[in-house]
Amino acid sequence: MATEQELQSLFNTLDRDQDGKISINELFLSPGLSAVISSETNTSSPQELLVQYDSDEDGSITFEELKKAVKKASNLT
Repeated sequence: MATEQELQSLFNTLDRDQDGKISINELFLSPGLSAVISSETNTSSPQELLVQYDSDEDGSITFEELKKAVKKASNLT
């Protein structure tokens, strides 16, 4: 379980180009952090995360989309 602040910190670390989105490439560049994201969202892969939670279908995950995924998995404290 993560707090919103912890989740924001993780998001910021993954968002290497600081564009406010995590791309599939950024997820693959940080496999350890991607594993944490998968655990917190109950998804098995970065691709599954995008398929399930990329609501605007732009090929990346925003902080709000990530937060929604973690909340749905009941892992946001």
